Amino acid sequence: MSVQITEAFVKSYHANVFHLSQQMDSRLASKCRQESQNAESDFWDRIGAVTAQLKVGRHSDTTYLDTPHSRRRVTLKDYNYADLVDKEDKIRMLMSPESEYVKAAVMALNRSKDDEFITQALGNAFGGVDGGTPIALPTSQKVAAHDGTTTTGVNLNVRTLRAVSKKFDDNDVDESLKKYMAISSSQKQSLLAQTEVTSADFNTVRALVQGQINEFMGFEFIRIQRLPVAASNVTYNVASGVVGSGTGTITISTNPARRCIAWAEDGMLFATASDIQARIDVLPTKHYSTQVYASLHMGATRMEEEKVVEVICAE
Repeated sequence: MSVQITEAFVKSYHANVFHLSQQMDSRLASKCRQESQNAESDFWDRIGAVTAQLKVGRHSDTTYLDTPHSRRRVTLKDYNYADLVDKEDKIRMLMSPESEYVKAAVMALNRSKDDEFITQALGNAFGGVDGGTPIALPTSQKVAAHDGTTTTGVNLNVRTLRAVSKKFDDNDVDESLKKYMAISSSQKQSLLAQTEVTSADFNTVRALVQGQINEFMGFEFIRIQRLPVAASNVTYNVASGVVGSGTGTITISTNPARRCIAWAEDGMLFATASDIQARIDVLPTKHYSTQVYASLHMGATRMEEEKVVEVICAE
C-alpha cells in the first residue's frame, strides 16, 4: 500500500464569500429628526416655552415678553473605509473580492452612524452663540433600573419603564411624538422574564424573541449591541431609580452597568452632508492594485435634554 497516496488528495475551494455575523444596517440614526448639512459646523435654533399674560383691562398697555432663544451645534464627522487588492492576489484567488469589500465597507459605515448617535445622545451637546458651551445630560435625566428593594442593581423591568415614561410626562413631552428605547440583548431577555405584565402585554414583548422591533408601554424597542457601559460605579435610589444618591450601588467590577437610551423622536437630530458613497479604482501608484473606498460625512446632536433619558441597567 502506497504511503504517498495522500499527496494525490484534492483540496477544494469555493469562490463565494461568507460575511461573518455583524450589524449590517444602521438601527438608530433614522429614528430621529433628519437634516442635511453642508458646512463643517451648523447651528439649529430653538425657542423655549413662554407664559401668556393676562390682560389687565380695556385699553391697557401691551406687555411684552422675552421669548427664550437657544441653539445647538452639529459638527460633521468624516468616516471612511479603504483597502487594496493587489492584482497578484486576484490571480491567485478564485473570485474578485472588490464587491464583497464594498459590502463590508457599507456595513462598517452604517455602524458608525449608530456610534455617533449613541455618543451624542449620552455625551455633551454644544450650545451658546458660537456653539462652544458644553451641555451635559443632567442627572435628572438618568434612571437606574430598580425593583424597590435590591441594592446591588437589577436589569431592565416594567417598574423602570414606568419611571422612564414618567420622566417624559413630567417634562410635558408631546405625547404624539414617537418614543424609542435602545437596549442590548441582556435587557431584552430581562423584559421577556417579567411576570407582572398581563398576558396580552406579554405576547407583545414575547415577539422580541424573534428579533422583531416591538412596542411596549409606549416605547419602540431597538436591540443594539453597541451601547456602552458605565466607567464608574453607579449610585441610585432603590425606590425611584434616581441616579446620584441613595442606598443602591451598581459595582461595575462585578456587574456591568449598561447605558441604554430612551428618547422622543425630535429629541435627537442626525445631519448628513454626504451619505455612504463607495467606489472602486485602479491605482497606478500602487502597481495598479485595486482600491476599494467608501466614505460618510455626518453628525448628530441632542436637541433637548428633556427628551432623552439614560437608562442604566445592571447586567
